[in-house]
Amino acid sequence: MIVEEIMNRELHTLTPKNSVRDAVRLMREKNIRHVPIINKEKKIVGIITDHDIKKALPSCLREEPNSTIYDAAIEEVMTKNPLVGHPLDFVEEVALTFYESKISCLPIVSANELIGIVTTTDLLYTYIELTGTNQPGSKIDIRVDDRPGILFEITKVFHENKANVLSLLVYPDGESETTKILSVRLQVINPLQIIEALRNQGYDVLWPHVPGVTL
Repeated sequence: MIVEEIMNRELHTLTPKNSVRDAVRLMREKNIRHVPIINKEKKIVGIITDHDIKKALPSCLREEPNSTIYDAAIEEVMTKNPLVGHPLDFVEEVALTFYESKISCLPIVSANELIGIVTTTDLLYTYIELTGTNQPGSKIDIRVDDRPGILFEITKVFHENKANVLSLLVYPDGESETTKILSVRLQVINPLQIIEALRNQGYDVLWPHVPGVTL
């Protein structure tokens, strides 16, 4: 999946000469937390967030609407020359940028023009949709050997039990370097029959662990 599939194209921008009060008003009216700042050529020169505004306010004045900081120009508070992304960047790369740079939004630029913005909320919604968490189903975690062909063998069990796979994630196993954890979300409400089939074939099902139920 690429960024242009998830980015928000409805942009609300201000200029460096707008006041911090303008930014606060815009954030409240549009229910947003990030405002890209553009110049006359519509090129992005900064970004201001609700966190930037809170940092600029003295702690005793955080809720004081008459603080002089509200009359200051945005350029005095904004993050200048922010990191930007491209619409053809992979979503995974953007998530890594968020993680490594500890940022909460990324302006998306094409041909030097701001065309969108991606936030941590966009990434969260995308993760939920990709993993199928928003659909009825069940989740099974399985410890498997880290070797070629293991996914084919596991999915055969799902096929035999007519279970549709919504998503499949592979995690490192914290207890061993020779095994992996497969986290599978199935379009099945009651997975007990599938768990039994997996265990009958020797697979270590870690979740769900149902107290009092022996399979």
